[in-house]
Amino acid sequence: MLDLIIIGGGMAGMTASLYALRNNKKVLILEKESVGGQIAKSPKVENYPTKKEISGTELADEVFEQITDLGVQFELENVLDIKKENNIFVVTTDYSTYEAKSVIIATGAKPRTLNLENEENLVGHGVYYCAICDGPFFAGKEVTLIGDANSAMQYAIMLSSYCSKVHIFTLFDKFFGEKSLQDVVLSTPNIETKHNVSAIKLNGKNELESITFQNKDGSTFEHKTNALFVAIGQVPDNKVFEKLVDLDKSGYIISNETCLTKTPGLFVAGDCRTKEIRQVTTAIGDGAVAATNACKYLASLGE
Repeated sequence: MLDLIIIGGGMAGMTASLYALRNNKKVLILEKESVGGQIAKSPKVENYPTKKEISGTELADEVFEQITDLGVQFELENVLDIKKENNIFVVTTDYSTYEAKSVIIATGAKPRTLNLENEENLVGHGVYYCAICDGPFFAGKEVTLIGDANSAMQYAIMLSSYCSKVHIFTLFDKFFGEKSLQDVVLSTPNIETKHNVSAIKLNGKNELESITFQNKDGSTFEHKTNALFVAIGQVPDNKVFEKLVDLDKSGYIISNETCLTKTPGLFVAGDCRTKEIRQVTTAIGDGAVAATNACKYLASLGE
């Protein structure tokens, strides 16, 4: 019997395990892909305190080594079902079944991609999904952004403050978001917008060189760029938990800063929950809060 199962091996999940292990709890992390989550795919991280510059993989590896030294159990398995029976959580994966007194969901969220053939090859080499993380690397240069909602406009405004020019391309004939943001975008001289186009090809073998767009009439044109920021939303994967949690209309688990869900003993941390800012540092904060509250819950059981 485990004290705590953490579903997700990103920074939120690993931080949660760190806090629980330091409270002498028996902890298992279940991760379906690889250690580190989104941050592990970032070629360079410069917004993490104490690290002037580090790759996302190195950062994730350092944390993983830390929790491994403390005795965390770790399995690369995909969670297929979770239920609560007689005050015990039963977690079923594609390989096994585990029981624990408490669970933290830390499955994160993935950026919605353009779903283009060459996109995955160019991630970190001209294609980016977080302007906050990677935008400063292009200070003084022209950049391109695809997206039409609040996040895209916020990214464009931020990028325009240090990039020489920001080219925005949208699928429809307008922006979908707050009018105040639209007003700023439209009045910023170094932001240029083109509506009613769709990206159909990313050009470049090892580095992004240009994007081929298609107009509504079917004609195409090529836009040269070395930096594309894709801001068309994020995708959480929380359906397997929907019996035990409340989801908002976008599929995020509803929770406040306490990281509690509607099910006693079940907590949520990181990008998979409702929140304003999704960054590595906020994920870490969530992990600490969720684990601390999980330990309090375990104490309430007399453990």
